[in-house]
This record gives sequence, structure tokens and C-alpha cells, in this order.
Amino acid sequence: MSETFENKDFNPNGVGLKNGNFIGLPFNEESAEVVLFPVPWDVTVSYGEGTAEAPEKILEASSQLDLFDLDVKDTWKRGIYFQPVSEAVMKIRNQLRPKAARYIDFLENGGVVSENVEMQQILAEINEQCEAMNFFVYRETKKLLDAGKIVGLIGGDHSTPLGYLTALSEKYERLGVVQIDAHLDLRNAYEGFTYSHASVFYNAVQMPEIKKLAQVGIRDCCDEEVELTENNDRIEVHYDQNLKDDQFKGATWDEQCDEIISELPGNIYISFDVDGLDPKLCPQTGTPVPGGLEYNHVVYLFKKILESGRRIIGFDVCETGNAEWDANVAARIIYKLSCLAG
Repeated sequence: MSETFENKDFNPNGVGLKNGNFIGLPFNEESAEVVLFPVPWDVTVSYGEGTAEAPEKILEASSQLDLFDLDVKDTWKRGIYFQPVSEAVMKIRNQLRPKAARYIDFLENGGVVSENVEMQQILAEINEQCEAMNFFVYRETKKLLDAGKIVGLIGGDHSTPLGYLTALSEKYERLGVVQIDAHLDLRNAYEGFTYSHASVFYNAVQMPEIKKLAQVGIRDCCDEEVELTENNDRIEVHYDQNLKDDQFKGATWDEQCDEIISELPGNIYISFDVDGLDPKLCPQTGTPVPGGLEYNHVVYLFKKILESGRRIIGFDVCETGNAEWDANVAARIIYKLSCLAG
């Protein structure tokens, strides 16, 4: 576990310090084992916006967390550091989001993009900037991976981890993804956006290094996405309705976790869209859906992954709403994943 120049003076039982660090911890990027990388981006969201503000909200809310963890003693000592939010990325997001909202409104009112030059220009600009954002994420996460860090990407919307997955696919020849989500996110260029939040796993499964994608808690999708899952043996969907139906008939969550994990390779990436949870835990997320998982369901699943001998090599937490309660829940998820990853 990491030791820093400030550790000897840090009191884990004291008041939560608002020192600009996650949970007020006394680490910098060099001394931390886990680096949290914020990406303030929600340009292509199709319903509620504001998740670009989530990293700042999560950092602020984290001072309310206590450090004791039932599963890993003194886990905070390994070091967790939350990188500053990129002002440059946020500036581009603020420029593009009103354009994207106008474009989406045009589509929803029956507009035909091929007949409107302005909308064609907006679409091209957004696709170009989303590609640049992906490269930014790839470049920065690759630096951290090369430095031996465990990286937790903090969105923003669910389009943000694609560059990170690219970096991981270069580091690992085989990896599996466990996606906690209400949505499949398997649409091909949804609304014309090549890198839409609804297309992230359509793009990710093009990477041959991702040997298995286990999607858990799904309850909102379209026929095209379902057809894709049925014709791709690397994708395994665990629909929320089926999980609940089987539980009503006597199946335990422990048994269901074993089934979810059974075909995964040894290296596991967790992609956590908070709308996979029951909406009472994330009411301000961009696209809330009734149903979903409890907090303790997902924590238990993560622990079962480790008990199976597999390893969590990285994670993202995305789609957190711009609100104090949502940020509080997300901060706790991030802390638990930071404790278990690696």
C-alpha cells in the first residue's frame, strides 16, 4: 500500500476534509494506486442532460463518506486520487451541447437531416469532436496504465469510456466487460452520432480483445439491439425482468451472480451506468427506468467476481445526475470499486 508524506498526519476517523481530494484523502497522482479520471461530457444525450457536471458533484459529495470498508481493511491506504476536471473538455461540451439539443429536437419533430444543411454541419461537427474526445480519453488513460495505475473513469455520459477500453485492449489480449445498465447501448450510430452514449458497446464489441460482454439489469432496448445480442455469442444479456422473475420463483442472487460470471475471462472491466440501479438511488440520471438493481446487489456481484479468482482491471461510473443525492450514491460506488479493483 502507498505511503505519502502526509499519511502519518492523516486521521481516517476525523472530519471529512474539503481539500480538493476524493474523500479528503492525502494522496497525489504519483503516490496513489487508483487514479480517478473525470470526463465532463454529455454532448449526445437524448433525454436529460447534466451528467457532465457529475464529476465535480461527486468530488464534493465524497467528503461525507467514511473510510471503513467491511471487505478490505485499511483499503484507503492504497491511495486514491481524483484528477482535476479538464476545463478544456468542459468548454467544448458547453459549446456543443446546445447545438446537439437543437439537432435532436429537429429529429424528434420529424426533420430529415439530408434535407437540411445546417443540421448536416452540426452532426459532422459533433461526430468530429466526439472522436477527438475519445482520443483524449485514450491518450490520458494509456499514460496512467503505463504508469502502473488502476484507472476509474468518471463520466459524464456513457460514451466516455470508449477510449479507455481501447487503451485496455492494447494492454490485455483478453478481457471481459460487466456492464451494469438499464440499456443495452448497442445502437449503431444512434441519431446519427457515431459515438453516441447509446452506441458505446456497439463500438466496443468491435474490439476482438473483449471476449465477453455481460450486460446486467437491462430493461429498456430496441429490436435492433436485441437482434445484435442474439447473433453475437460474445454478448450475454441478463435482463432485469428475467432476473426478477427467477428470483420470484426461488432463485438466489448468489446463484445468478455465478451464472453472470461463469463465461467471463480472468481480467474484468466494470462499466457502471448508474441507471442500472433502482431510480430511487439515481433519480437525476439522464434516462431513468423503473426496476433495476439495489446497491448491495452490485457490490455482491463485484465481490463474487473476485472470489471466482478473476481480477477487476479497471472501471467506469457514468450517467450520474447533477444532484447531491445522486453524487453521494455514485461516490460510494466509486469508493467500493476503488477498494476492490486490482
